[in-house]
Amino acid sequence: MNTMVDRCRWANYSAAMKEYHDKEWGTPIHNDQLLFEFLILEGAQAGLSWSTILHKRENFRKAFDYFDAHKIAQYSDQKIEGLMNNEGIIRNRLKINAVIANAKAFLGVQREFGSFDKYIWQFVNHKPIINKFKELSELPSKTEQSELMSKDLKKRGFKFVGPTICYAFFQAVGMVNDHVVDCFRYNEINKMLVKS
Repeated sequence: MNTMVDRCRWANYSAAMKEYHDKEWGTPIHNDQLLFEFLILEGAQAGLSWSTILHKRENFRKAFDYFDAHKIAQYSDQKIEGLMNNEGIIRNRLKINAVIANAKAFLGVQREFGSFDKYIWQFVNHKPIINKFKELSELPSKTEQSELMSKDLKKRGFKFVGPTICYAFFQAVGMVNDHVVDCFRYNEINKMLVKS
């Protein structure tokens, strides 16, 4: 029996990457806490590989109270020092401080818009952009929409949200379908969108 599956080449890096690609990447997300988690993880990735972050994801969840923005917004200097000594996460003071700033800004967005979901999906007119890339080399690192998102997030006090990080976020949370067209997930996600 042939169990070979056509998937985006970047996912063949490890079993964890395959699972992430096959079950999460590019699937539209509308859960505020999960959207916040991805925003934090994409920011943590700056200058690193996604596989490094994926490997530490569970550690991040435990260290940052499972991305509960209300708890993170209240972190004390003592808590920050504890995080700086946590070998399971990325121990970068700027990035740790950014998580706290982002939690506060995230709560502000929820208050203003009713949900972060409603706010963030406006950058793609509340429906995923379906791309038709044949090769990974065709995928952009940023777009006009991610530039707009980045600019607006920064204005609201978010950190580590440059246009490239914002585009990686778009891809992760399904605001764009950037699976290559011959990847099995490309059509799976498109069918999901037709049903919703």
